[in-house]
Amino acid sequence: MDKWLGAALDYIPRWLEHQMRISKQPGCVMAIAHNGKLVLERAYGFANLKRGVALTPRHRFRVASHSKSFTAAGILKLRERGKLQLDDPVGKHVGGLRTDVANATLSQLLSHSAGLIRDGYDSGQWVDRRPFLTEAEIRADLEKGLTIPANSRFKYSNHGFGLLGMTVAAVTGESYGRWIKREIVDAVGLKETLPDTPLPRGTLFARGHGSELPLGHRVIIPGENCTNDLAAATGFVSTAADLVRFFSQLAPEARPSVLSSASRREMTRRQWRDEHSSLERWYGLGTISGSIGDWGWFGHSGGFQGYITRTVVLPRQQLAISVLTNASDGWSHFWLDGMIHILRGYARNGAPSRRTVGWTGRWWSLWGAIDLVPMKDKVLVAAPVMFNPLMDASEIVVQGRDRRGAALGRIVLAGGFANHGEQVRLVRNARGKAMELQFSGSKMYPEAKIAAELRKKYE
Repeated sequence: MDKWLGAALDYIPRWLEHQMRISKQPGCVMAIAHNGKLVLERAYGFANLKRGVALTPRHRFRVASHSKSFTAAGILKLRERGKLQLDDPVGKHVGGLRTDVANATLSQLLSHSAGLIRDGYDSGQWVDRRPFLTEAEIRADLEKGLTIPANSRFKYSNHGFGLLGMTVAAVTGESYGRWIKREIVDAVGLKETLPDTPLPRGTLFARGHGSELPLGHRVIIPGENCTNDLAAATGFVSTAADLVRFFSQLAPEARPSVLSSASRREMTRRQWRDEHSSLERWYGLGTISGSIGDWGWFGHSGGFQGYITRTVVLPRQQLAISVLTNASDGWSHFWLDGMIHILRGYARNGAPSRRTVGWTGRWWSLWGAIDLVPMKDKVLVAAPVMFNPLMDASEIVVQGRDRRGAALGRIVLAGGFANHGEQVRLVRNARGKAMELQFSGSKMYPEAKIAAELRKKYE
């Protein structure tokens, strides 16, 4: 492992811990894999806020539309075995469909370009007003035909992936759940992943939580409802660790993998741009992709009642990241992007040197906290309250010590409204523990000291 990566993996949990505190989210589990091997795993908060059950990395989450990547891998595996082709019309394998629906190709279903309705004409399954749909109910919705012409634009459809689940069952002669569990989940070696509920007795399971509003408090959402014949779209239950293991194997250069390199390239190739979005993102075959700066990524996200989850792979960096939250307003998307920004910062600047390594810690004032983040030849002043804590970060160059032994630095780069060119002092006690940060004209201290000061002054 590169030194910069080790340093980034040290800072990411400290930043995320602060994010959890300020967001007041119920819980979060994150995992990072490098070259397919787990290198970081952390859990924060609660699996059940009402009962005070602490969340662990072994708690399983509803990961919802991550299911589409598993389904796409299954379809590509069947193509490798000569059981189907991507340009097959779905009606070749699934009978009894209306003609325009039957003519949709498997590739169009996988890339959400078949023009199908998203969630049916009564989508109450997504707000716990009805059970998830059976095959007969999906077929009844599809009897009304396409909603827009096929191959005209990217248009997400859970019903389309329901059809893909029916395709797997028709081609293999087994249920979707049984076949996908054996041929994809077990083949990858995932021990904490199932295509749907019910879960084995004794399984640790993170409960979902509603948003603070409109009640003013979060309700507990059980999250154990079976997704029936929409499992291929949204049924999966997993952990962050298992997700980074699986998605790592989807990178075209990964070794080993459950799929050929050609299949993985086809899965992750950008096919349809999400044009009506301020985000630059694309859809492939069961995968979403995009870029942050010059770092390209692919993966998927998921939203289930009480859960927001996301996993990405950074192929060039051989990294995979998964962030799972158990709340309807979960911040997994923001936090995962933040982790990528942190990783990019360390990759660009390098691991701390002997000169900068001691310049660290979280420092507080009335205005909140800053983090000193040492890198190779500089110290960045990070804002842990931000989704990208390194955005527009001031930079300090270490200069030595003053007559009283305090470490000296100078702010050599800062925004025009900040403290460019001014001095910084890091004061330590006799045991060498940092006790005070003099940041230009302001003195900052550890959290406990500032908390005591604020209580005395304002309470």
